Amino acid sequence: MIDVTVYVNSEHRYTGIAMTGHAGRADQPVEGQDLVCAAASALTLNMANSVERFTEDPFQADVEEDGGDFRFRFTDKPGEAASLLMNSLVLGLEDLADAYGEPYIKIRFEEV
Repeated sequence: MIDVTVYVNSEHRYTGIAMTGHAGRADQPVEGQDLVCAAASALTLNMANSVERFTEDPFQADVEEDGGDFRFRFTDKPGEAASLLMNSLVLGLEDLADAYGEPYIKIRFEEV
């Protein structure tokens, strides 16, 4: 299962995301697991690339290629454009969770 933690500040703005795991286990492949992983990865990496290209907002990102773990966080309060990109990411991940749910993807929100 992909575990997603979305970090939210006291102003209810998304400030970062951590994504770990895989939509299914390699020893027990399930139809659709690769689709969910590819979609979650594409949404997440596109958000990070878009923040880098289209905003001036500083952030830190870390990708662990072997396990597929991804961490992203703004190092300052995100601006309007960066917030829109994060909102879009969360919307896309929530749509994935609504369509496929467990055992593929689980999203939780954590206040920071």
